[in-house]
Amino acid sequence: MPHSSATRSALPSHTPSRGGKPHTIRIIGGEWKRTPLPVLDLDGLRPTPDRVRETLFNWLGQELTGQHCLDLFAGSGALGFEAASRGAARVLMVEKSAKAATQIRANQAKLGARNIEIAEADALRFAAGLAPGSFDVIFLDPPFGDQALLLRALALAAPLATADGAIYVECGDPLDAASIDALAGWSVVREGKAGAVRYHLLRRENEE
Repeated sequence: MPHSSATRSALPSHTPSRGGKPHTIRIIGGEWKRTPLPVLDLDGLRPTPDRVRETLFNWLGQELTGQHCLDLFAGSGALGFEAASRGAARVLMVEKSAKAATQIRANQAKLGARNIEIAEADALRFAAGLAPGSFDVIFLDPPFGDQALLLRALALAAPLATADGAIYVECGDPLDAASIDALAGWSVVREGKAGAVRYHLLRRENEE
């Protein structure tokens, strides 16, 4: 499995592929609503399901006009494309897998999405070089089952958020922010479960 290819929920949110051909996801809101995007059939690459994305962006207020977003384990790019469709000024997608990154670039070109930047890089190394307080929303969906990777990603992501920013986390188990040193001062303000995936929205404790 590529290290930074986001492992997504096993819930069906796309058209099944045959013989390694691309399947599709669809953008569910914003400028490119209902637009289908090809997603490669790569091991461990499971795009965030429609209903989870819909819930997440309800939590975030539907529109992200003018906001800066980071999709640190981009995988299919489902979360980043959704944010870009909803008016984000900048969406930085980081993906280590060359094949996945190439497909993200192709989908960016299809949409003509000038508010998207794509970095083909190791997520943790790349995040370590970003400026603190640079992002309003950070999406974290690292490979499931690697708790150490998740904890390192959280430690790097927390300082990158603006004072009133949010971190979205998908993982296989409920996230207890109070037990994670890197999340001191943060709390889970929304959470849900869909199949095998748990999803959470975190904000600093002085924020709603």
